[in-house]
Amino acid sequence: MSDRQPRSDDVMAVVARDRGAALGAYAYLLTGDLRDAEDLVQDALVKTFVRGRSIELSSAEGYVRTVILSTWIDGYRRRRQWERVRHLFVRGDLQDGPAETVGTRSDVQAALAQLSRQQRACVVLRYYDDLTVPEIARRLGLSDGTVKRYLSDAIDALERVLGPLPVAHTLDVTLLPTGRTR
Repeated sequence: MSDRQPRSDDVMAVVARDRGAALGAYAYLLTGDLRDAEDLVQDALVKTFVRGRSIELSSAEGYVRTVILSTWIDGYRRRRQWERVRHLFVRGDLQDGPAETVGTRSDVQAALAQLSRQQRACVVLRYYDDLTVPEIARRLGLSDGTVKRYLSDAIDALERVLGPLPVAHTLDVTLLPTGRTR
């Protein structure tokens, strides 16, 4: 029996085959677009397993998810920077093309699409990855208060489309003992 680590290409193939759908769903929650999500997963797999980097199969999906999130955040920051300077390069008489035809989408997809990128990232990390506000703040490089504001605004926007979401209002409540006993 060999103690040799599996090759990174083999680990990547197993992760892509066995967890590709879950990784794609995660990326879709961030991007809101199926093709962008597929590209994001592919980029993350390549970045994770570049140059034969040895990663154990048991932790590979976690690494890929982390790379998906950081790649998406980096892309968001680049797009945001481009929005700030685009007017310097684009002629004013150009118009955007016709709006993308919209097929039938679920209410949740429509609701998530109405959120800003920051709000969507916070919602995905909070309610899909089950991270706390401090963990989200640390991952996104934001303050706790900013994350709470994004989550609050996102919940309000989601409730306008989906109706009341009573569970969503339990943002990291810490119960402190009162000293009373019964």
